[in-house]
Amino acid sequence: MATHKQEHNLPNHQATIAKDPDLTPNHTLRRLIQCWCTQNASHGIDRIPTPKPPLDKFQVLQLIKHLWQTEHQLKTIKQLVSLAAENEKNRKYMIEAGVPTEMLVFIVTCFKQGQIDGLEEALGILNFIQIPSTETKPILLENHDLIVKSLTWVLGCEMKNQVTVKSHTMLVLKNFIEACRSSNVLELMSPEFFKRVVKILRSRITQQGINAALDVLLEACAWSRNLIRMIEANTVFELIELELSFPEKKTTELILGILCNLCSCPDGRAQFLSHRGSIAVVSMKILGVSPRAGDRAVLILSMICKFFGTYMVLQEMLKVGAVEKLSSLTKIDCASFLKEEASEILRLHFPEWKDSPCIDGFQSLRVKPR
Repeated sequence: MATHKQEHNLPNHQATIAKDPDLTPNHTLRRLIQCWCTQNASHGIDRIPTPKPPLDKFQVLQLIKHLWQTEHQLKTIKQLVSLAAENEKNRKYMIEAGVPTEMLVFIVTCFKQGQIDGLEEALGILNFIQIPSTETKPILLENHDLIVKSLTWVLGCEMKNQVTVKSHTMLVLKNFIEACRSSNVLELMSPEFFKRVVKILRSRITQQGINAALDVLLEACAWSRNLIRMIEANTVFELIELELSFPEKKTTELILGILCNLCSCPDGRAQFLSHRGSIAVVSMKILGVSPRAGDRAVLILSMICKFFGTYMVLQEMLKVGAVEKLSSLTKIDCASFLKEEASEILRLHFPEWKDSPCIDGFQSLRVKPR
């Protein structure tokens, strides 16, 4: 009786076959099978096609040469996209041949010449092959200003497939920043850069592209000059608008992280309060999204209360349920610093909120004599 293993033609040695094995094709056997298919065509047998020869590093280097010949440029870059999409082995050869570097140079050349033909394909390749940091970092550190200017320019270009191009541009930019996190690549970003990234948030590109844009903004928050430029680009207002669309958890965490940084500035807090839904949308995130989102939401409200705790703001917090959420934090099992932060907000404004049922019995919240 045939065993279960034999029925399914599994190897008797039980060895695991590699995901992308380096096998030698049997061309003689393939030709014999093709000949048999041809002879039996009258029985409905289709001739199997001759497979394309596998890609190697030499072929990629030849394509790179063609890339810089004007008459072959568009055809070549489309071939590279197709090869990158085909399989992991192709992508490996492309990385070894230096395709990521060539694509960066191509994008910079397009920027200098004001040319958009081939940009979509170049950005697509850079997303397919996942640029390794070992290669990216030296290139970016040496030419980071020009590369970032080029990508900023791409964000402002009008092209047919806007959503794809701008999503890929943000993902490429995010990869650069992650590869060079220890450097100061984002320290001197231009006002135009932030205006274009904020416009990306407003235009609602792909979810992956939006998260990449938010990752870039969060990294940029490390420098005070960037905070000022982000506020001037109306980033606070657009982040609140984005959060009102009920995005996924990761997006919410990123939005609140950026808002937390921007609300550390007086102008950021003023812009926050200029949006009628700001307190409500942040209050909603205190419980129920994630611990990280809750932490950031409480810190935002803490800064608003500490520096902008007007009667209208405090009444709005009561109205939208923020006070109730803060009160709940003092009773549940959560991080001690978060519990202390919530208690401090309630204690600071106890006189204004003392008649609210949600903090009834919290006499310990009365302002303590200093």
